[in-house]
Amino acid sequence: MHEAMSETTISPTRARERVTVEMPAFTSAALADNPLGDPATRRLPIVLPPGYAESGRRYPVIVGLTGFTGRGVMLLNDDAWQPNLTERLERLYAAGMPHAIFVLPDCFTRYGGSQYLNSSATGRYEEYVIAEIVPWVDAHYRTIAAAEGRGVFGKSSGGYGSMILGMRHPDVFGALACHSGDMAFELCYAKDFPLFCNAVNAAGGVAAWWEQFAARVKKRGEDMAALNILAMAACYSPDPAAPLGIGLPFDPHTCERIAEVWARWLEWDPVELLDRYGENLRRLRLLYMDCGTRDEFSLHYGARQMAKRLGERGIAHEYEEFDDGHMSVQYRYDVSLPRLAAALAHE
Repeated sequence: MHEAMSETTISPTRARERVTVEMPAFTSAALADNPLGDPATRRLPIVLPPGYAESGRRYPVIVGLTGFTGRGVMLLNDDAWQPNLTERLERLYAAGMPHAIFVLPDCFTRYGGSQYLNSSATGRYEEYVIAEIVPWVDAHYRTIAAAEGRGVFGKSSGGYGSMILGMRHPDVFGALACHSGDMAFELCYAKDFPLFCNAVNAAGGVAAWWEQFAARVKKRGEDMAALNILAMAACYSPDPAAPLGIGLPFDPHTCERIAEVWARWLEWDPVELLDRYGENLRRLRLLYMDCGTRDEFSLHYGARQMAKRLGERGIAHEYEEFDDGHMSVQYRYDVSLPRLAAALAHE
């Protein structure tokens, strides 16, 4: 039987690349009155680079955003088949990646996610990240407190968040990496609209379906497509007058599209936002995207559309595809994180 390597067997070189994780409790004013009653005080994992305590230097900050149903702390979870973020960073640092402070927000909601947006149906999560977490980190850690010293990355809904926050806040983030991010909403969401209708009709309506789902101790896999559409509608088309305060882009009985609500969704589709925010993206030090060629949510087509439109506008970007699907592709961080860290300003 092979034994796990003890602390005393770690090589001196590897020991010098050990990171430090701090887990402060962060209380948010922006989330204090959120309509779902989700907690306003949450753990905020901070991964400090090797030698941070002794160096006296200031470091760039890289914010990591998780996918749907994720929280920042999940990036630190042990995985039998892949390194977690701290293990990955230690290996990348040992290979020469520039040091940075990593910040891992918790933007989870009872619906599974926030898309990192402000919404009357979920809460003010864009404000939480941009106006609260970023300034707090600058005040409590030795950061390079400017856009050229900040990057953001994520996968799936986290990739969407990275793209949308980078688009809307080039004064905050100077570089972004979007892995398999939600784009081209017609392709990645609409196929699940009938599944949502089936689920809510069987339950007796949207509010009844949500009540039944929330009450289940064990969530059913067949409900996840419906939950995803409910969460996206809560983020993209909140409506205080509708059940749960959520406007749906289709009639649940007939699944017919409601044009004016669907138009509200498209106002948040990165592919559709380039006319509005393209000049902001032009300011970035790095705009990196990738996606698997077999993505189960067809996100590679949205990524291709995005890359095509960026190229047509002459906006510098890097786009890569890889032979894989949507799940368990954290190994792609080996590509993006060194590029992000190298693109940002350093002391």
